[in-house]
Amino acid sequence: MNLTELKNLLEQYPSRRINFLLPDMTTMPVHFHITEVGHVQKNYIDCGGTSRTSSSCVLQAWVANDHDHALSTDQLAGILKLAGKILPSDDLQVEVEFETPLISQFPVASADVLTDTVVFHLTTKRTDCLAKEKCGVEDSGSTCGSSGNGCC
Repeated sequence: MNLTELKNLLEQYPSRRINFLLPDMTTMPVHFHITEVGHVQKNYIDCGGTSRTSSSCVLQAWVANDHDHALSTDQLAGILKLAGKILPSDDLQVEVEFETPLISQFPVASADVLTDTVVFHLTTKRTDCLAKEKCGVEDSGSTCGSSGNGCC
């Protein structure tokens, strides 16, 4: 889900609670806080020597002991509005950073709108070889080639 889709959903369903469904089908505690909104840009070179860039909007979620706290769609929309100063585009993919118990980033895949809650479905990130043709890697991604070029 990109930032435009997220903002439109929040605007379309005001005053609803928010919940995040983690990839293992458990939910984040409903009293989470969004403590940061960040623009993360990664500049890197893949194993075949190609320079690449990826960019995303990362929402950091944190859970405290204030069990009476629940973030609403209106509040998240307000937080995203404040973050507009640092977000270069609404086309950025949205990820949620959460400690489960390790700090992980989960892309937002989709959302379900319930009577009083918007549930965001989080998915996992995967590693991949981006230079399979140069590395001689099969499409399965399970084995590296022996091309001697330093890939993999």
